[in-house]
Amino acid sequence: MTILQAIIMGIVQGVAEFLPISSSGHLAIMKYILHINDTGLLFNVMLHFGTLIAMFGAFWKDIKQLLIEGFGIIGDLFVNIGRLVHNLFSKEKREYNKVIKTAYRKFVMLVVVSTIPTGILGILLQNVVEVTSETLIIPGLCLLLTGVLLLISDRTVPGKKRAKDVTYADAGIIGLAQGLATLPGLSRSGTTITACLSCGLDKNFAVKYSFIMSIPAILGAVILQMKDISTVAVDSTEVVGYVIGTLIATIVGYICIKTMLVVVRRKKYKGFAYYCFVVGSIAVIWNFVA
Repeated sequence: MTILQAIIMGIVQGVAEFLPISSSGHLAIMKYILHINDTGLLFNVMLHFGTLIAMFGAFWKDIKQLLIEGFGIIGDLFVNIGRLVHNLFSKEKREYNKVIKTAYRKFVMLVVVSTIPTGILGILLQNVVEVTSETLIIPGLCLLLTGVLLLISDRTVPGKKRAKDVTYADAGIIGLAQGLATLPGLSRSGTTITACLSCGLDKNFAVKYSFIMSIPAILGAVILQMKDISTVAVDSTEVVGYVIGTLIATIVGYICIKTMLVVVRRKKYKGFAYYCFVVGSIAVIWNFVA
């Protein structure tokens, strides 16, 4: 892979990961256009690492508070286990700590619940994703479906649910949507934001939830791929390209997160929907004529 190709792939990853147009679909199409047979396992990991950095930069205050409250949940669980043992063998009964006592603690649990179906579907669809990413027909069809989902979002009446109001059933449905979005061409952000809005979430909280809930999923995917990196041979020229591509994915991704916050607030999905229809149609047609 040349440095120019790495730059292009970094831009595509940064833009398409956070705007509702599908990064996997666009990366598959771009590999086809640029005649890149294999972007390299290490490069894929680094691109996703770049978008993770972008998310941490955009939502650092929320992520920091979620981490603090997450450890608080674990601490209170251990305290309650200790008190349970004490109460079983003592006449003096101690009260249990309330575990989910803040909005951020509820947020943590919602993300955990969403991650479960995402992880299950991600494992089940892993081989399907690998096979379908090598063609244009599936990414093209999924881009068309993404366009439909965005039009649905555009016409969905926004709800008012924030963390304390969202049910665990809502979180499970949103997690299923994220799991299905592993298919190339089906936008993760577009699919999950549509699911969030359909479940009645507040517009601003919907985009925040959509992005933050993706962190465990992306981390999990990166960790699964890390075990195979030791077997990958990379020369010095490729390393430079990989680093440049990662930096570009980070910068572009951060800008696109901020853009998406404005898009969701104003409900301007139609342009992205029409774009997905055009690119998806071209991909499907090209699959048969090329």
